[in-house]
Amino acid sequence: MKLAQRAATAEPFHALAFGQRAADLEAAGHHVVKLSIGEPDFGAPPAVHAAMREVMDGRALPYTPALGLPLLRETIAEYYRSKHGVAVDPARIAITAGASGALLLATAATTDPGDEVIIADPSYPCNRELVRTFGGTIVSLPTSADTRYQLDAASVAAAWTDRTVAVMVASPSNPTGTSVTTAELDAVCTLARERGAWRIIDEIYLDLADPAADGTPARTALAIDPDAIVIGSFSKYFGMTGWRLGWMVLPEPLVEPVEKLAMNYFLCASTPVQHAAVAAFSPESIAVCEARREELHERRTLVLEGLAALDLVVPVSPDGAFYIYFDVSSTGLDAWTFCERVLNEAHVALTPGRDFAQGTANSHVRLSYAASRDELAEGLRRLGGFLASVKG
Repeated sequence: MKLAQRAATAEPFHALAFGQRAADLEAAGHHVVKLSIGEPDFGAPPAVHAAMREVMDGRALPYTPALGLPLLRETIAEYYRSKHGVAVDPARIAITAGASGALLLATAATTDPGDEVIIADPSYPCNRELVRTFGGTIVSLPTSADTRYQLDAASVAAAWTDRTVAVMVASPSNPTGTSVTTAELDAVCTLARERGAWRIIDEIYLDLADPAADGTPARTALAIDPDAIVIGSFSKYFGMTGWRLGWMVLPEPLVEPVEKLAMNYFLCASTPVQHAAVAAFSPESIAVCEARREELHERRTLVLEGLAALDLVVPVSPDGAFYIYFDVSSTGLDAWTFCERVLNEAHVALTPGRDFAQGTANSHVRLSYAASRDELAEGLRRLGGFLASVKG
């Protein structure tokens, strides 16, 4: 029987592969410090758990509309207004099966065979597979510490062709944890808009980003480009990874096409989870999430200081997503070997740059500091022991 080419050629997500190896070691009785997966250890806010228990009381839970529960869409729109000062029509919000579902719909609605989509190198690997699934071509632009591993308008303009249909930006970014500056994002979006291309902005870590100097929250791309396709998620700031719920804000012309695609691909996101997610935006839940954001900031400081003490270079300090992208060249090991040996010898799970990049695939490693402080401290201690053995 014939296997579809997209299935045969899809790259694995190595972070999950290292996570499985870590699980195997744990099953064998070892304590593994898991710093490979971007999953906060907090879980959902208590009010969300309470709301889920309430909705699972035996009542009928029919499909919601394909674009999601109206109350949840209205609540998200109000959140953009109250926190970010941006007016969003709830009719432009689509609730999805995780941010992954939103990215799938965004790609399906904008990419045809032969189209080109510009993306930064390094970047989230699944986006590349989504573009390829619909016959598109990824134009992966090398970035550097000088641009905080983010796209800039000059490189986007240089890579542009008559086949370019979209630019994908993640801010804050996975794997680097860095944000694009407001000025540069504005320049990239303006360039793409003037050339008739879509702007797909992944903001799933936005509410974890450091506030501005005046204390105001990090700005959403909607404040810069109201007609961008903006992706949000309940997984990171709200700690609801396994609940699999996300959303997207769509430009008006895409609402009906995405609704039709959502009907065919998913019918709708989980009904009980949508009902429970309304409680994520309560004042009680936001207070919990803000305290957790501050805790993650403290964890970041702990890890940055720990890596510096081990002489492991972090070219750019993160300012948002709970990742640190550090250089292991000084160890004499390539990133893949480094991660394999650290896992097998020190029982610390990390993710090699191969998942995310071409230019830094062999030199850089991603560490997730979403684990507890105790686990982070133990992981750093084990890294120190491993490095001493390598040098020895």
